[in-house]
Amino acid sequence: MERDERPPSGGAGGGGSTGFLEPPAALPPPPRNGFCQDDLAELDPGTNDRAEQRTCLICGDRATGLHYGIISCEGCKGFFKRSICNKRVYRCSRDKNCVMSRKQRNRCQYCRLLKCLQMGMNRKAIREDGMPGGRNKSIGPVQISEEEIERIMSGQEFEEEANHWSNHGDSDHSSPGNRASESNQPSPGSTMSSSRSVELNGFMAFREQYMGMSVPPHYQYIPHLFNYSAHSPLLPPQARSLDPQSYSLIHQLVSAEDLEPLGTPMLIEDGYSVTQAELFALLCRLADELLFRQIAWIKKLPFFCELSIKDYTCLLSSTWQELILLSSLTVYSKQIFGELADVTAKYSPSDEELHRFSDEGMEVIERLIYLYHKFHQLKVSNEEYACMKAINFLNQDIRGLTSASQLEQLNKRYWYICQDFTEYKYTHQPNRFPDLMMCLPEIRYIAGKMVNVPLEQLPLLFKVVLHSCKTSVSKE
Repeated sequence: MERDERPPSGGAGGGGSTGFLEPPAALPPPPRNGFCQDDLAELDPGTNDRAEQRTCLICGDRATGLHYGIISCEGCKGFFKRSICNKRVYRCSRDKNCVMSRKQRNRCQYCRLLKCLQMGMNRKAIREDGMPGGRNKSIGPVQISEEEIERIMSGQEFEEEANHWSNHGDSDHSSPGNRASESNQPSPGSTMSSSRSVELNGFMAFREQYMGMSVPPHYQYIPHLFNYSAHSPLLPPQARSLDPQSYSLIHQLVSAEDLEPLGTPMLIEDGYSVTQAELFALLCRLADELLFRQIAWIKKLPFFCELSIKDYTCLLSSTWQELILLSSLTVYSKQIFGELADVTAKYSPSDEELHRFSDEGMEVIERLIYLYHKFHQLKVSNEEYACMKAINFLNQDIRGLTSASQLEQLNKRYWYICQDFTEYKYTHQPNRFPDLMMCLPEIRYIAGKMVNVPLEQLPLLFKVVLHSCKTSVSKE
């Protein structure tokens, strides 16, 4: 998955005169590996050491030991544990035979879990409470039949387990939060009309995955949040004040943001027709500017001195697309869905471009439109945006981190601060915090899907998304 580590080059699309009223902004050349490493610091020389000879049987990455019966890497170990503990049911958009490699393993969760089972990962080695550590270190790989694998992949086995617990009256272990599946995450076709319980189920599943651990229903790790239930009405909010420390940290986060309008020129002459190459070049320049703003943002973070440059490098390399997408849908949305939408309206795709548009592109379009309407409905404040951005950035599951436990603590800190702020600021919107957090896995999913969209299709994709969103909002 090389494209998710490298933003598009600002030089694509060729030169020559264009219809833009102002010359392109003087931005530095496109960064290598998704960011300008010199702007942070030189990389740790140990990052290029050769990997050990042992490789993960699932994706071929460097193995860290024997996990759930087979030799695997930390990434596949964590993925298998989350999938089984959270009873995930995935879908494959292809033929259920996707290639599994270090760069491609995140493209299809269905095929990744399928290979885990086929290679012998043992579900019985996972602790029932979902906490770190295997249940029995002596348990080895297991070979199960194709029929049993199909029952797991389709979710049939999970349903039977749930019915078993329900019949025996064990409500603690058969709560809706424990049966959340991948299909409970927001989708354009289903979530808009789905019930509140389905959204909360998806939120609880995301909570367990994002916090890096599966928490039993009776263990209240974070106040309020872990008391949400799909079948229990939320209690009416109580009058409260914002914690002084929360206010200070949120103020520092907002101060780190560059909320000034984007400087990339997006004005064109009347009657000028924009070509595919010109629109692609403009999108590249916008991506460059947004990316450099993220680099500047990192240096101003209140916890900047608490992590190593190597960790910041890993974090930015893995999340820059998500950060750009989040900012485009929130703080820069007026320009993106205003000025940029006007530019894309001057672009007329050819019949061949329309005919060759991919299914992946269609899915990205639908999900982006849904997410835009979700953010438009929520009217996310600068404080909430700053917290969401920090939470998404502080992802302790990223490969190559040296301070994962410290990242986890920082993640929890800003998760709790965001909850504290929303409950204080929006007293009469008790569901607002779960709604905000539910947007983060959708952003991750879309960012991951966009790497499958051919570069030449991006101008058409943006034209459709921006036109649809701008038209629908103007009718309100």
